[in-house]
Amino acid sequence: MPDRIFEHPRLTAIYDLLEGDRSDLEVYVSAAEDFNARDALDIGCGTGSLALLLASRGIAVTALDPAAGSLEMARRKPGAEQVRWIQGYAGDLPALEVDLVTMTGNVAQAIADDEDWSLTLARIHDVLRPDGCLVFETRVPARTAWTEWNRRDSLAVRDIPGVGRVESWLETTEVNGPLVSFRWTYVFASDGQVLTSDSTLRFRERDEVESDLVAHGFRVREIRDAPDRPGRELIFYAHQAPDSAIR
Repeated sequence: MPDRIFEHPRLTAIYDLLEGDRSDLEVYVSAAEDFNARDALDIGCGTGSLALLLASRGIAVTALDPAAGSLEMARRKPGAEQVRWIQGYAGDLPALEVDLVTMTGNVAQAIADDEDWSLTLARIHDVLRPDGCLVFETRVPARTAWTEWNRRDSLAVRDIPGVGRVESWLETTEVNGPLVSFRWTYVFASDGQVLTSDSTLRFRERDEVESDLVAHGFRVREIRDAPDRPGRELIFYAHQAPDSAIR
């Protein structure tokens, strides 16, 4: 089920403002340009920030997300009519072919279950043209990002027009091997309402991600440091491997 932050009306309404700067998306826009993408699939599109950026550049975009609340916000944005929005998971994708598949932010790590991850990679392989590219990011486990997920280090206070002051912070709730669970807390000063949203991410090692890609018929073309978070996140670029139709 989608996390509460992506479904609760009060949280989805301010999600983009809480996210702030989205310079992380520049990597994906550049990939679309570098590979001359005519069409793209954005898995875990959220409120549509990347999907709309790509569509504004004349790319035919299909955007997939399981959260109805996030898609509702995406559909309200200027240019939303240029994007094909689909609610669901990778297994719900209709037949299509694209030059580019993207998973931004936490999307790849949010697919924590091994079977779901395998299905997602298999469906991406199905829809990606042989000369197309899969681009996604994932955190470097050795940096133990979750050790910084506490109220002291993550507390943010924002004054949001029409909403008022909102305090938010992040706290790790459990670490179980590669699975890290955490909770976002939001406090609305206007009426004192407190909302929480629980999530779990899977921290995969670089060689594990590479092995998973190869096992699903991909060739890893390149792995780069995330330019906005060097040393903390990696960007994977993968293509279909030759003779990979049978896996």
